[in-house]
Amino acid sequence: MHDLDSIFGSNGELVKHINGFQPREGQLAMAHAIERAIGQQTHLVAEAGTGTGKTFAYLIPAILSGKKTIISTGTRNLQDQIFEKDFPLIRDVLKLPTQGAVLKGRSNYLCLYRLNQAQMQTSGFNAEADAELAEIERWSNQTIDGDIAEVTSVAEDSFVWQQVTSTADNCLGQECPMITECHPLLARKKAQEVDVLIVNHHLLCADWSLKDDGFGQLLPDAELIIIDEAHQLIDTASRFLGISVSARQILTLLSDVSSEQLKLASDMPALNDLTHVINEDIREMRKLLPEQSMKGSWVELGELKDFTHALNCLIDRVNQLFKVLTDVAVRSKGLEACWKRCEDLLLRLKLFSNSDPQDWIQWFETYQRTFTFNRTPLDISKAFASFAFASEASWVFTSATLSVNNKFDFFTKRLGLQEAETGMWESPFDFVHQSLMYVPTGMPEPRDYSYTATMIEKIKPVLEASKGRAFILFTSHKALQEASNILLAETDFKLLVQGDLPKQQMLDSFRRSERAVLLGTASFWEGVDVRGEALSCVIIDKLPFASPGDPVTKARLEHMTANGQSPFSEFQLPSAALTLKQGVGRLIRDIEDKGVLVLCDPRLSSKGYGKVFVQSLPAMPITQELADVKRFFQRIEHQRTKVKQTA
Repeated sequence: MHDLDSIFGSNGELVKHINGFQPREGQLAMAHAIERAIGQQTHLVAEAGTGTGKTFAYLIPAILSGKKTIISTGTRNLQDQIFEKDFPLIRDVLKLPTQGAVLKGRSNYLCLYRLNQAQMQTSGFNAEADAELAEIERWSNQTIDGDIAEVTSVAEDSFVWQQVTSTADNCLGQECPMITECHPLLARKKAQEVDVLIVNHHLLCADWSLKDDGFGQLLPDAELIIIDEAHQLIDTASRFLGISVSARQILTLLSDVSSEQLKLASDMPALNDLTHVINEDIREMRKLLPEQSMKGSWVELGELKDFTHALNCLIDRVNQLFKVLTDVAVRSKGLEACWKRCEDLLLRLKLFSNSDPQDWIQWFETYQRTFTFNRTPLDISKAFASFAFASEASWVFTSATLSVNNKFDFFTKRLGLQEAETGMWESPFDFVHQSLMYVPTGMPEPRDYSYTATMIEKIKPVLEASKGRAFILFTSHKALQEASNILLAETDFKLLVQGDLPKQQMLDSFRRSERAVLLGTASFWEGVDVRGEALSCVIIDKLPFASPGDPVTKARLEHMTANGQSPFSEFQLPSAALTLKQGVGRLIRDIEDKGVLVLCDPRLSSKGYGKVFVQSLPAMPITQELADVKRFFQRIEHQRTKVKQTA
């Protein structure tokens, strides 16, 4: 028999089996709350501060329950960490024969049919791509799971991976001639058989939103569903419930049509002619759109000269392609799949000719060479609640950042979870003694043109006191570039600027280097873990309010105003507070960590809402005196020196 108190206790199984494990009240209390939710078949929203140990807190009651469990994470990295490290560790501690598996999205697995197609292709591959294709072919004869992460010799972003993996668009499903050897299908069958299945939010939402593609239900029926990093779920769910058409989707279809035409429809030159014409239409469409990479509202496109005409022409041409494909679809499964994809793209394109959709936000995004048209739902709460609660499964939503000012309303309302139980367990770290918050005085208002330059002047003495070892987190790329130029000219720190290197290389270099300062935007505000003295200071330039120019944010704010709601207090403020909590969470990652948080935004003290931000953060001493910062670093440096001398 197992009980949570004995497992997590001071003489429990975790202490006996895991070197350095220390019992934490919050971890045990959270595990008990999850155990109750499982037993009573209720739903729980659980905030666990950094260091609580939430993974163990949900894994142990889940495994002990014996129920079919799905764990959904925010990233594939966390997915792999749980499966490869945490799950086998807990299973061994509990001495239970629980079986687990990881299931990733279809595009993470080799498609043998598309590999064969790529090998027969005579154009589009250069010498480097040919070599990579040969490497993948060698691996394909050895792999058991077909997970492309096994192939480290081919870059993740290589063009070749698109040719040898499938998507929901181009998968032949049950009609595939290689169905019995299909890696994605075999992975899904394995997923049906295990006790604990670890997925990510993208896959979970794909199961919810995608139509049956021949494989049946993507995820198995579960009795317990745990959403880790739950704060990311809303954006992911909104994207999957939405509708999009990208230039890349259309161009990929045209490439596949051309490949099939050469093999099986050489008597249909009109097919080849149409693919060339639509290719040209896509290029012309891109020229009409804003030159720079950006997001914009659909209204902006309507104001562009010739856009509406170009969209209608594209729809007409894709419709012509659909009609021609209708005549040849019977010739092969590949042509039939192209015909179905063409119909789907045509239907989606036609939706975008409606310039005023009800309950949807219509917007576009441009990239260097391509573009995407998007429709995002204004509200997903009813749709998500009906999905989540259609079964009898218990749902547990957990993250370090779900509450604002000790309330969960902002999170629960957006997912229709108002009836769920809630629980909050603070971090076991001693923020009062491990950290210090510094709010520099004399900062101009954030809109002032001199804001970033002034900020750098204020933080330079902080960086000297910390000897670098700092993250500077920005709310815009423009501010990041301005700050990096000033720091490069006026300091001798080793600067690591987002965009100069891949993210993981930046972090590895930061950990190894002395006097390193890392400058990052959104992707460094969360999911980044640097422990120890390598990171001793986190500096945040401004309160992270979402840009009102973002088309989705703007439309939501306008919708709330029209319905008598307060966009600022009900959306902008709580959203920014949660983002700030994520950024601040980079500072103290371990019981031994110590560091200074610098919040440069003067609105923390000049605006009444500033206290909402402060009250949403861990309780730590606050100062406006630079001398206090210097003393803090002197003290921790003295302590570290004593520890090293003793050792």
